[in-house]
Amino acid sequence: MAFNIDFYNPCDQEKWDDFILNKSMNGTFLQTRKFINYHPEERFKDCSICIRKGTELVAVVLACEIIDEGKKTFFAHKGTTFGGISISRNVYTASAINEILEGLVSFIKENGFEKIYLKMVANIYQKENTDLLDYFLYKYGFTTYNELNYYLPLEKYKEDVSAPFTSSKRRDYRYSLKSGFTFKKLETKEEIAEYYSVLLKNLEKLGLHAVHSLEDLYDLKFNRFDDRIEFYGVYHESKMVAGSMLFYFDNNIVHTQYLSSDEEYLKMFPMDFLIYNLIQTAVDKNMKTFSFGICTEDQGRYLNLGLSRFKEGFGTEFCINRSYEKTL
Repeated sequence: MAFNIDFYNPCDQEKWDDFILNKSMNGTFLQTRKFINYHPEERFKDCSICIRKGTELVAVVLACEIIDEGKKTFFAHKGTTFGGISISRNVYTASAINEILEGLVSFIKENGFEKIYLKMVANIYQKENTDLLDYFLYKYGFTTYNELNYYLPLEKYKEDVSAPFTSSKRRDYRYSLKSGFTFKKLETKEEIAEYYSVLLKNLEKLGLHAVHSLEDLYDLKFNRFDDRIEFYGVYHESKMVAGSMLFYFDNNIVHTQYLSSDEEYLKMFPMDFLIYNLIQTAVDKNMKTFSFGICTEDQGRYLNLGLSRFKEGFGTEFCINRSYEKTL
């Protein structure tokens, strides 16, 4: 075999992060060790993989070991949105990808895993197209799951942010202007804590729990990615009633994380006011794409049509987030 496959060693952290950010076709900061290490070491059992050609790192897979349906599972990765195979342009040929996939599946199986689950990076976040990976995952018998991702191409929002909105969404936004809302970037820990309270209240209403603790958000923002993470809030008479966390990716992509609003103010349309201003902020920063995230659950089998209609009102387009599963 032309490729050497082994588990990640923490001494390779600097090389890993350099590969993800500067040498891979499809890596994002969400696959860096700098990002994933905000999780306490005991939260996940790391089983990430490095693939080399000679001494050159040519692919990595950020992953953790879990038990899924009683099976020891190689899962890439529970601690981040995407965690699939990050690949180098230097080995992006059919023969090389074929050999890498064959070797990867064999290596994972030889190490006692009974299942593989890969959450691949969606096309809109990739620096270059990696359809070869999708083909060979299909070739090697992986089952595909498709989540529906919503995004806005910001070119059409430059002249007038609300122009691509549906008529009803423009009406809702105009109504929000009568409510005396103000929009603000959140800079301090106290402001982020206030936003987190709105988030928890929103999640509780939905019967959900926050993936991140408040301390996680502080760590990500102030210790790790101050230049890639921002928070914004909407206020009504000095009380925060809506907010969002933003992730900034390469290729001028901004992604909304944890869009939340106080249900008591629902009829005043604070979320419409928030999203309008987030889009305007992205346009002002010369971003190209505004990602809304998914509206699907249960590996894409269930589509939340109410949430879909809400996002579509802002003029969304669609792409697929793909995950792959294989029983060994």
